[in-house]
Amino acid sequence: VTGFVRGDALSTRAQDPLVVNSKSIALKLENSRVRVLEATLEPGVKEKLHSHPAYVVYVIAGGKVRNHSADGTVTDAEFRTGDVIYREPLTHWAENIGNTTIRLELVELKN
Repeated sequence: VTGFVRGDALSTRAQDPLVVNSKSIALKLENSRVRVLEATLEPGVKEKLHSHPAYVVYVIAGGKVRNHSADGTVTDAEFRTGDVIYREPLTHWAENIGNTTIRLELVELKN
């Protein structure tokens, strides 16, 4: 299991997206350098709080998403099919606020 959030030893399994969002996240590949997850968010789906190390998102199928950061910040965004996004380490949960199924490939970077 990778270290999440500034390398803290916080309960990584409790905040591992693969564990807490097992219905919407699937493991595609894992090795010593990366972990690749596929997220499928149907309209109206709300994830549970989870953490990522630094990661890259590839949008397979876009849609409207509301992101809830652990600090209480809420932002709305639209993922466009084909977008590639880099994100710093993050603890959050997201919800699909649109009417299309969002599919994302997430490449989490390991130290």
